[in-house]
Amino acid sequence: MTILGCGVAGIDPIELTQELIRRPSVTPADAGALDVLQRALEQIGFACRRYVFSEEGTPDIDNLYARLGTALPNFCFAGHTDVVPVGDLAGWTVDPFGAEIIGDTLFGRGAADMKAAIACFTAAAGRFAASHKDFPGSISLLITGDEEGPSINGTKKVLEALREEGEQLTHCLVGEPTNPIKLGDMAKIGRRGSLNGLVTVNGVQGHVAYPHLADNPAPKLARLMARLVDLELDRGNAHFQASNLEITAMETSPGAENVIPAWARCRFNVRFNSDHSSQDVERLVRNALDQELIDYDLAIKVSGESFLTPPGRLSSLIVEACKSVLGVEPELSTTGGTSDARFIKDYCPVIEFGMASGTMHKVDERVAVADIEGLTKIYEEVLRRYFAG
Repeated sequence: MTILGCGVAGIDPIELTQELIRRPSVTPADAGALDVLQRALEQIGFACRRYVFSEEGTPDIDNLYARLGTALPNFCFAGHTDVVPVGDLAGWTVDPFGAEIIGDTLFGRGAADMKAAIACFTAAAGRFAASHKDFPGSISLLITGDEEGPSINGTKKVLEALREEGEQLTHCLVGEPTNPIKLGDMAKIGRRGSLNGLVTVNGVQGHVAYPHLADNPAPKLARLMARLVDLELDRGNAHFQASNLEITAMETSPGAENVIPAWARCRFNVRFNSDHSSQDVERLVRNALDQELIDYDLAIKVSGESFLTPPGRLSSLIVEACKSVLGVEPELSTTGGTSDARFIKDYCPVIEFGMASGTMHKVDERVAVADIEGLTKIYEEVLRRYFAG
């Protein structure tokens, strides 16, 4: 870490990114990543709190909330230090947790998703605080270790705890890798919801040569699946692409080649836009299945509702900061999967902007070294414009 003037410790975002990557924090392990981050934040004046949550059948998860200042507005940076597994180690050309810089590129699991962005949060906050000692408000970081996992003991529970403690978030920026190709391409102002379904048709097992003595559930399931595939939920709207339903798995009860199965089932996922709630989607699915007059069981699990932060002050901050630092204007988009923004949107307006996403979750995950400095400058410019306003 380097030291800036005026007695305030400044954080080198490249060094901090490397230190975070060297902690193999594969969900649910923390491996010391939050300790590294806490030391860096305390160095620049943040007060830090740790929250460990658990639930029966799930691992304990360590989380961090840090705040600089006590007044409102409270601008929060949110993200996660947990990463996905390495995968095919033989496919890596470097140590996944070595944080090696080769030429102008930093390699390592979590580089893009999203340890570099967390380092940029920290460095930007330190730089801003050093040059704006009496800024009117607070800066906070909400960092979980459970985003890549079941997301049960992470951001959602931290937000609930903060609310009970009287903590308020005014606006939030999530540092997920939002840029398809290069830094400055895209910011996310919303996300589609996600619903998982399991359709089961029960039958009677029997010998294939005596079908009249059995009840084959497979053809019935096929008819139900055809209904699902043909279901048009909507045609999209001004901010979202059309909702889509995809069959993700099919199976029958175990048996030999000459055995009619006892049951058949399929799994599906629906990514739905702001035209629907999850309750709307479930109703439309059930209505479609009911057309076949077949007995079935349907189990639904919702991992997130759709949401939109309409273009306005928060998105303008990102756009203007990118134009100022990079000379480019990012697209405001709602594409992609889910993120912890789906929980934060219930507490304050939220937007997402981070690194390029091309290598996240892949072997040789990496970021351009120049992008780490660029993203830090963008975040610092966001803070400058936010508190100036």
